[in-house]
Amino acid sequence: MRQKIEQLREQINDHNYRYYVLNDPLIGDYEFDALLRELQELEKAYPEFDDPNSPTHRVGSDATNEFRTVEHRYPMLSLSNTYSLDELHEFDVRIRKEVEPVEYVCELKFDGTAISLTYQDGRLSQAVTRGDGTRGDDVTANVRTIRTVPLRLAGDDYPSFFEIRGEVLMPFRSFERLNREREDIGETPFANPRNAAAGSLKQQSSAETARRELDCTLYALVGDKLPFETHYESLQAARRWGFKVSDQISLCRSIDEIDAFIRHWDKARYDLPFATDGVVIKVNRFADQNRLGYTAKAPRWAVAYKFKAEQARTRLLSVDFQVGRTGAVTPVANLDPVPLAGTTVKRASLHNAEQIALLDIRLGDMVYVEKGGEIIPKITGVDLSERPAGSEPFKFITHCPECGTELVKYEGEARHYCPNPSHCPPQIVGRIVHFISRKAMNIDGLGEETVQLLYDSGLVADIADLYRLKREDLVDLPRLGEKSADNILNSIRESLNVPFHRVLFAIGIRFVGETTAKTLAAQFKSLDALAAATPEELATAEDIGERIAVSVRDYFLDPANLDILERLKASGLHFEAGESARLSDRLDGKKIVISGTFERHSRDQLKQLIEAHGGKNQGAVSSNTDYLLAGNNIGPAKLTKANKLGVKIIGEADFERIIAGEAVGEKEHDEIPVAEQSSSEKKEEPSIIGKTKIPSDFPDISKDNLEK
Repeated sequence: MRQKIEQLREQINDHNYRYYVLNDPLIGDYEFDALLRELQELEKAYPEFDDPNSPTHRVGSDATNEFRTVEHRYPMLSLSNTYSLDELHEFDVRIRKEVEPVEYVCELKFDGTAISLTYQDGRLSQAVTRGDGTRGDDVTANVRTIRTVPLRLAGDDYPSFFEIRGEVLMPFRSFERLNREREDIGETPFANPRNAAAGSLKQQSSAETARRELDCTLYALVGDKLPFETHYESLQAARRWGFKVSDQISLCRSIDEIDAFIRHWDKARYDLPFATDGVVIKVNRFADQNRLGYTAKAPRWAVAYKFKAEQARTRLLSVDFQVGRTGAVTPVANLDPVPLAGTTVKRASLHNAEQIALLDIRLGDMVYVEKGGEIIPKITGVDLSERPAGSEPFKFITHCPECGTELVKYEGEARHYCPNPSHCPPQIVGRIVHFISRKAMNIDGLGEETVQLLYDSGLVADIADLYRLKREDLVDLPRLGEKSADNILNSIRESLNVPFHRVLFAIGIRFVGETTAKTLAAQFKSLDALAAATPEELATAEDIGERIAVSVRDYFLDPANLDILERLKASGLHFEAGESARLSDRLDGKKIVISGTFERHSRDQLKQLIEAHGGKNQGAVSSNTDYLLAGNNIGPAKLTKANKLGVKIIGEADFERIIAGEAVGEKEHDEIPVAEQSSSEKKEEPSIIGKTKIPSDFPDISKDNLEK
């Protein structure tokens, strides 16, 4: 059976590579999903063959990740930057004084977050962020969810141990989707894809990281005695092994060829699906790199040419105010149309009152506009020399532009809000649009325009009214007709089968996104239990902080919300979580915290077993914790707290005996392998992981590990 499982893993990995890296799939989604389901079922039936690098782990886990700080085997250095072609030409002259003839590799400088991947015997063993260049955070669990990162390498000619450096990126498509979702639940959108990628890589839940659809492009191999003479050759080998290596690479033998590469990509970068902010130029031969050496901070054999941010100057004509589903009021600048980065910009976000005041933006000003992250137009400054005489500081509105309610500003937030969710039209329509969305109730046939039409016609005043719609209500509406009406009504009926956690997400509690809704549904099991919970009880749930707890409590204190929920319940929506099959009551009522890694089970499997035997999973050790289930490299903070509170500590074997009905004695704490503490957790210097020296007689490519 092991052989069958391994064959399936290889097959799925190959299809993943062809789909996500080569963009050349051999099978359709249905066939791929069938293979994945087969593997999942086999791994569930034979847990002894579990492998952390199985493609089934791509979806991530809801278990809390504890990021250990580890020391890089080879420092991740920075590059010298220049915005000047003259300085770039001087760089070439300096190189040729010591190396002639010289060959360069030109690559795009990706605007993401740097990562270092370690492979042992062709398997991903560790992924570490750049950090301060010397130490970074272990984010292996999250990186495993990135589908362009191979978990097992192809071929057989790769070194037994090496590192490869690259950039974790968030494609524009994923960035736009993520920001829409964040705005939808009242969260501040990310400023650019780089920040979004960095934030996604540090998510406590790897399942959330997986949902954000990150990408990873690799650009430098690192290791002792790598079998290559040139950087370009090493990249071609990396591509053969299954890594995503950029196609936007060129070998250049003259400064004219480098200039041509820069000129081309300064314009063509706007057609790429990800952000890039320049070009990296590297000497190709490792022997030449070694001869040129390093300054105190950067290699002498490489430089980054930064593209100038494309900026336009235009006039601010007026400011509109948009009200979102959560009541957030966003000022939007109306501009005299101006070409910028391949598009015509007519509008730009002004974010909030604080940003307007900071820039001192006034109506009629000539303003400077850039594209933040190459996507979002933003105003970055004002040309004061052309400010109209008699202009006055901009006054932010005090009342909602839609319903006239006085705006409020919550502590710790920059935005203004309309606190009238039940009678403010854009908030009502926004909540309905959110409710019908694919990841919520998934009601097909109803788009934003149709929802607006239903609201304007008086047919729908809130989300509960959707379940009262009749065929005769819809057929006479513009652009609908009988077939569309039937499709909408069928989809509404099908939405009655949507599980509780999606219903909880759909009703639109502020700050409760998909992941939080799953957590709350799993913890409280029903809407009645959730409504009855105190803020303190809510805050004890895993990954639920005070802000979310207060927001949930406030939602259930609003009589208008309670009326809507009663009508939804009467319509037949699922307000309770489905019960999983229980294997025994041997952990009945026991609260268990999991920490570390385990030999025979993944953390996800252990969580399922705990619930199947009547126990409850906890994210943090507290006075009401019954067991700390400790694996290898257990977080020292949890171990210390468990000892302090007298919480019983058990290992994987102990846990297996407990659920089998066997008695277990007290676990000796000194048998538990403890992870290195981060620099923030202890005053002593952390031990260096894998302190490896580079042989003096080998070309030093280990420092080609640069944050691009």
